[in-house]
Amino acid sequence: MRTTETAATGDTAHTAHTADAADAVTDAGMADTGARPGSTESAARPGRLVADLRAVRVLWEREVIRFSRNRLRIAMSVIMPMMFLFVFGTGLNSAVSGQHDAMSDFRAFFFPGVLLMAVQAPAMAAGASIVWDRQAGFLRQLLVAPVRRAPLLTGTCLGGATAGVGYAIPVLCLAGLVGVPYRPELVLVLGELGLIAFAFTSLGVLVAVCARRPETFQIVIGLCMMPLLFLSGAVFPAGGLPGWLGTVVRVNPLTYAVDALRRTLPGAGVTGLGGRAAGPRWGDWTPSVAAELGCVAALAALALAVATYRFSRSE
Repeated sequence: MRTTETAATGDTAHTAHTADAADAVTDAGMADTGARPGSTESAARPGRLVADLRAVRVLWEREVIRFSRNRLRIAMSVIMPMMFLFVFGTGLNSAVSGQHDAMSDFRAFFFPGVLLMAVQAPAMAAGASIVWDRQAGFLRQLLVAPVRRAPLLTGTCLGGATAGVGYAIPVLCLAGLVGVPYRPELVLVLGELGLIAFAFTSLGVLVAVCARRPETFQIVIGLCMMPLLFLSGAVFPAGGLPGWLGTVVRVNPLTYAVDALRRTLPGAGVTGLGGRAAGPRWGDWTPSVAAELGCVAALAALALAVATYRFSRSE
């Protein structure tokens, strides 16, 4: 009974906050444009940019508040990467112990992939919120606001990226336990995780605007994300793979996200099992960290642009 009451209370709070967010977006747009909802004159007014920025801020705050209030989800999202790191990682480390000098070597190599797992789930949850808002009818309240569609999705993506980084911080604090020293480079890792989380959220939002049923969203996300994660070089080196497997890993955008994290993290290692190159290679060319982050940024921008186009036409 207590669990049911708690869930009901959480749903009521979420419903109230969603309604407040919709009202805030509408009020911000009307205050800066001086137009009624649905008025075509608002597109030509100078205050449109200010209204769009306020809409981005409101939706960003909504995702951050949702993240901070769900303590159970925070705990579970931290526990799962830790299980992968200390159970799965330790087991694989013992299986390949003959190729390593220390117990923590493979877990340090696996650590960037665990960080990727940590930011993935909360970032995807931001896309799921769009599907549930459509089912509950709250999405229509946002759409009547005199703001463009792009800020609505951008605010959601920024909120999901912020939540993803918040989930990754506790995992990043465990770096010393797997042989990754605490150095100033970890600040750069947080910035990279923010970009990666934004890319994840953009992909989730793209799926959300195309899939109108929650069941469809969950199936598509499950079918796409797990193969992309395991074919990203998180578990095995991306360089030197034979045949079609090497080609699939090289064209996977997450491969470059994992490799950028691995090359930035001190002590994570740039070589994999058997001394092979851990990162992707195109012939004799090895992309730099800047090029890899540029690939992730391009993926995020493309996904957000396509999502905005579909969102404007379908809603």
